[in-house]
Amino acid sequence: MWVGFPSHADLWQDDLDLAQDEVAALARALAGPGGEHVKLLVCGETAVAAARRRLAGVANIEIVAGEFGDVWLRDTGPIFTAQGDAAAFTFNGWGGKYDLPGDDTVANQIAASSGAALTRHPFVLEGGALDHDGAGTVLTTSQCLLNPNRNRNWREASAEAALAASLGTRKVIWLGNGLVNDHTDGHVDNLARFVAPGVVACPVAFGIDDPNADAYDAAARVLAGSTDAEGRRLRLVRVPSPGKMLDAEGNRAPASHMNFLIANQAVIVPTYGDLAGSFAVQALEEVFPDRKVIGLPSAALLTGGGSFHCISQQEPA
Repeated sequence: MWVGFPSHADLWQDDLDLAQDEVAALARALAGPGGEHVKLLVCGETAVAAARRRLAGVANIEIVAGEFGDVWLRDTGPIFTAQGDAAAFTFNGWGGKYDLPGDDTVANQIAASSGAALTRHPFVLEGGALDHDGAGTVLTTSQCLLNPNRNRNWREASAEAALAASLGTRKVIWLGNGLVNDHTDGHVDNLARFVAPGVVACPVAFGIDDPNADAYDAAARVLAGSTDAEGRRLRLVRVPSPGKMLDAEGNRAPASHMNFLIANQAVIVPTYGDLAGSFAVQALEEVFPDRKVIGLPSAALLTGGGSFHCISQQEPA
C-alpha cells in the first residue's frame, strides 16, 4: 500500500504535525493488523526525518523519498491493474484548482519504484473519481467525471468508452453530486463505495442538519435501482455520516466515513471525534466480517480536503 506523508509546512501550516501523526497511525495500522507492506512516499529531508521519528522500529514500513505537490496519491498516482501493470492519466489539479509542482510526476515515480509497466492515457482522470468492484463495475459521479474542467466534451457514452478502453470496465453506475465543498467536484470515494461485488455502502444523514442529506439519499435511490456488470441487483448498506462538520473558518467540511481504506486484513475508517464514527465502524463491521475494522482520527487530514483513501494507492503483490 502506497501512502503519502504530509511533507510541506507551507500547505499544512499549523496542522502539519497532527496530520503527520494521523498518517503515521494509519501506516502502523496497515503494517500491523492490516497485513500490508507500506510504502510511505515522503518529500524532503525534513519530512523524511519526521516520518522516521514517528515510525522507528515498525516492521513492514518502507520510507520512499520522492517528489510531490501534496499527498493525494489516489489522484496523482497510477491505477494498478490485476495484471500488475499500471495506468496513468492526465492530472490537472482537480480542474485547475491546485496546480502544485511535482504532482504530475507521481505516477512515473511509483511505477518506476514498483517496476510496473506504465501505460499513459490521454485524458484527465483522478482515482478518487471512481470506485470499482474488481469485476468490471465502477461507481462515479457526473458532477466530477463529466465536469468540463476535466474533459470538456465528455458525455456519459464517451466517458464509458474511455474507461472501458483504459481500465476494462464493463458497467458504469452514474451518481449525481458529491459532498458540499468537496474541492474535487464530488469524488465518489466520499459518497459511495463497494464493500463486495454486488454490495455498496452509502451514507445516511446523521443529525437533522446534515448538509449532504439530499446527496446521500439521491445516491441511495440510484444504487437501490441498479445492477452490476453481472446483472445482479445491488444490495445497499447505509452507514452513518459524520453529520454537519465545520472547518476553522466556519465552512462546511467534506468529512466522510466512506473514505475508508480496504487493506488485506483490515479496513481503516476515518473518524472525526464524535459518536457517529463509532456507529460507522459498527456498520462496516457487519459487511467486512473477514477483516478487522479500525477507526482512526482524520480531523487534521480533513483540513487538506481528504482522508485515508485519498492519500493511498494499492499495488498488487
